[in-house]
Amino acid sequence: MADLNDMAWWQRTIACEVYPKSFLDMAGQGTGTIAGITAKLDYLQKLGIGAMWITPCYKSPMVDNGYDVQDYYAIDPSFGTMADMDELIACGKKRGIRIVMDLVFNHTSEECSWFVESKTSRDNSKADWYIWRDAREDGSAPTNWRSIFGGSAWEWCEERGQYYLHTFAKQQPDLNWECPEVRKALFDIANWWADKGVGGFRIDAITYIKKPPVFEDGPADGEDGLYPVHAATANTPGILDFLHEFKTAVRDGRDIFMVGEANGVAAEELDKWVGENGVFDMLFEFSHTHVPMGAAEIWCRPVTWKLTDLKRALAASQAATVSNGWYPAFFENHDQPRSTVNFFRCEGPLAEKAKVLGVVLLTTRGTPFIYQGEELGYGNAEWKSIDEFDDVQTKAQFDFAKGEGLSDAEALAACVRFSRDNARTPMQWDASEAAGFSTAKPWLPVHDDYVTCNVAAQEADPDSVLAWYRSLAKLRLGNDVFLAGDWHELMADDEQVMAFERTLGDVRAVTLANFSDEPVTYDADLVEGLELLAGSMGDATTGELRPLEAVVWG
Repeated sequence: MADLNDMAWWQRTIACEVYPKSFLDMAGQGTGTIAGITAKLDYLQKLGIGAMWITPCYKSPMVDNGYDVQDYYAIDPSFGTMADMDELIACGKKRGIRIVMDLVFNHTSEECSWFVESKTSRDNSKADWYIWRDAREDGSAPTNWRSIFGGSAWEWCEERGQYYLHTFAKQQPDLNWECPEVRKALFDIANWWADKGVGGFRIDAITYIKKPPVFEDGPADGEDGLYPVHAATANTPGILDFLHEFKTAVRDGRDIFMVGEANGVAAEELDKWVGENGVFDMLFEFSHTHVPMGAAEIWCRPVTWKLTDLKRALAASQAATVSNGWYPAFFENHDQPRSTVNFFRCEGPLAEKAKVLGVVLLTTRGTPFIYQGEELGYGNAEWKSIDEFDDVQTKAQFDFAKGEGLSDAEALAACVRFSRDNARTPMQWDASEAAGFSTAKPWLPVHDDYVTCNVAAQEADPDSVLAWYRSLAKLRLGNDVFLAGDWHELMADDEQVMAFERTLGDVRAVTLANFSDEPVTYDADLVEGLELLAGSMGDATTGELRPLEAVVWG
């Protein structure tokens, strides 16, 4: 049980993630703008949002939609200007919404001035700012590591006569954190943005910044003969020393929060990463998102899973942050397929599935992060060919699947299921052309259901997913038990129902969510003496749950 009076502002609010390129276009160009975010702050405020993480909008060639940064001190013209960003920060502050910037510090764009200089020679002022290695005697790459986006993690640079390492795309060379000048340059960037008045930082791909002292081949795990760079470099011992230095230089003494993206950090390791003895205030770890996808994230290899697998992952993260740290609860982000598809093994209406996930997200312990469109109950898009996708990882996964012997149709099916572009289709504001997102052709196709699944339609419908999310937000922010209460799992072995209780002193609340398309019963004693606080189907009966029904008793 937390002391509500001692809790930080970011522990007592609801956060969201906005993907600027797909949120709202105010320039008639087919891609979203910062001014578009500012125009919809009132909409976000009605969701109870107090912190808004926006994905990178720095100057970039956009090979990976902004995660290839060319200049951390400039706004990409496609998003607007620095004046637009200053206005967003100021207007957000007036509404109690703090802007959280995305720091991409594992790598830069190949067009970043640092890399442009680094590749010119082996003795220039930035020669050691990136990971350079000589070729093997036969001229091949230094190791057999596979990048996360597929293919070798090494790219030959003719100008310098060496290979450079790229954990992601070849246009995203990895920075060398062993170089003190690199660390100082990155810390200066973060402090510059903090001085601008942002409320915090989400730090991208942070588990890859520390490389092993010796680069060695690993056992191949596919037909391409390569070994995952994640297995070779993630969470290398010594990484926390770098991050503590970062915390001291940037976080300490400021009223901000830092949340790290830490793929591969296990629940039992969280105490070293978050809390008083850790580095971050919160940590996005992905044990629960890996349940339907698999930790290797090879989309074409089917994964068999059960609801108890998902529940164990979520419970482990809760247990690991009870006495140390804080949990950022999420089911969606810009790198995941839509949750209504990802976390259900049954058929059923997407709206009902969205309401089930919403009640879990907004009554659990931690700071909930809502991803744009999640509050409308989006499903995955109806992709018809690989050519419709924009995402570099999706195209790499398609090629990998083909290399594994899958047909075009089978490879496409895997991409349709897991592509990151499912979360990146334009926000659907109304039933007009392009869903009210833009007056030009959108950069990605608008989802086929935009005529019926949009903000305007759902605002007019008291039974909509949006109405449900807004009511849950009020429930959460108006009841201390959901903000500061302890979390205890119930019905841990049940394969249909996710259930937990929140307790704060004498106050108790119980959440029950049926993830199946069958009616289920539960022990009515679990909610004895409690009243219905929220029901996804309006009314509710103690001891029973209808298919895809979620309830909160308190």
